[in-house]
Amino acid sequence: MLYLKQLEPAAAETDVLVVLVCEDVELNDHPLLSSMVARIQKLSEFKGAKGDEIVLYDPAGTKARRALLVGLGPAAKLDREALRSAAGRVVKGALKKKLKDISFIIPSLYPPGIEIETLVEAMMEGAGLANHRFDHYKTKKDRIYLKRIDFLVPPDTAKVLKKLPAKVTAICQNSLLARDWVNLPSNDKLPAAFAKNIADHARKAGLQVTILGKKELQKKKCGAILAVSAASQNAPAMVVLSYAPKGAKQTVALVGKGVTFDSGGMNLKTTKTLNMMKIDMAGAAAVAAALMTVAKLKPKLKVIGVLPLCENMLSGSAIRSGDIIRTHSGKTVEIGNTDAEGRLILADAMSYAIARFKPAAVIDVATLTGACVTALGEGIAGLFSNDDNLVEMILQSSEKTHERCWRMPLPEDYKDLLKSDLADINNMPKSPRGAAISAALFLSEFVGETPWAHIDIAGTAYRKNGSDYCGPGATGFGVRLLCDLINRIE
Repeated sequence: MLYLKQLEPAAAETDVLVVLVCEDVELNDHPLLSSMVARIQKLSEFKGAKGDEIVLYDPAGTKARRALLVGLGPAAKLDREALRSAAGRVVKGALKKKLKDISFIIPSLYPPGIEIETLVEAMMEGAGLANHRFDHYKTKKDRIYLKRIDFLVPPDTAKVLKKLPAKVTAICQNSLLARDWVNLPSNDKLPAAFAKNIADHARKAGLQVTILGKKELQKKKCGAILAVSAASQNAPAMVVLSYAPKGAKQTVALVGKGVTFDSGGMNLKTTKTLNMMKIDMAGAAAVAAALMTVAKLKPKLKVIGVLPLCENMLSGSAIRSGDIIRTHSGKTVEIGNTDAEGRLILADAMSYAIARFKPAAVIDVATLTGACVTALGEGIAGLFSNDDNLVEMILQSSEKTHERCWRMPLPEDYKDLLKSDLADINNMPKSPRGAAISAALFLSEFVGETPWAHIDIAGTAYRKNGSDYCGPGATGFGVRLLCDLINRIE
């Protein structure tokens, strides 16, 4: 899908030749492109401002059917995300016109402060992530996807960046897979079916796969997962994915919340909220997709993915407020609210991962709290951690990928809100305020001294209106973030 091509702009036979233009800095010294840009900038409707676009049909001196000039705005404001977004907008426009291929001309004069690899990688990501639509349930599938997205570069650049297309393609394809999983309705991703779907993809990617069913979870004493799933006629499962290269000196465990439908249990959600509860497994989707990408990128680090999958439903066998359950760790939990179920299954999954694999770090990803959405909105995930070094790496990956995270506090005295008179801990705080913090503090009780980070993606997992490189629906948030993080830890 994504290709580097050593080709002069004039020689490219393509539906669209894309020329990037800044409003205050020249980006190309190629005579053909310079004259084209200079001529167009004399028109009042195109000055190279962000969002400016103009099409030239059968442009003179080229073999292209169209030339599309795309404004990027002032060079000082140009960064990875601006490039990613610009490429995404171009691809979305090409899809609407049902074109088959496009060719981006990589600027020969790089904008100040931006390296060539950064520029090409960001544009590839935006283009690859935009070339997608979830149309599984459409009877009429009228979207034609781009078969080729070329990036025209000089020979020396092509040599230096020769591995980049395969890397970015793997990241994009698996990010899109995560989107598809989250967009699936809950009736088509019951725990066992979703576990098999993940396992099939994971084995094809070369990962080792283990699926723990209800009986195995009972033997492992995963009482929290079993309690949350008790009301459902569909049994729970825990999928364990393993990437284990020879000579790996340390292990990182990624844990993803996988509630395939969350009714809230006895503390039933409202109708408006219920309509979105198919996405409550977005953390599991992100972790599984990240592991599949890792298997292609082949870092020297051992990476484990642990995905607790279940439904939180209603029936006579459902857990009740006031019940006390025993978790995998041995700690007991008083159920203060059956709708605080995500932290329960994560507690078992993280405890299992730490006991089984002795990781150097654990990162969990979960659509955990509406409180985090209230605090940070739909564009930023909440980041909680007991380790400053791990936080710094996550924030660096967040900045690079624009899968934005903001560190939140873990104040020791807030733990008092989770005290129970009858059990070791309550899953619901005594105060509704600071609920994202208390949820993270609950999780922290199950990791011991292991470096740990919790990423609350309740707001970032789904966008009703889409973005420049993501259609309406699931975003795949976390896949690129985790892949970049693994590279930093390595």
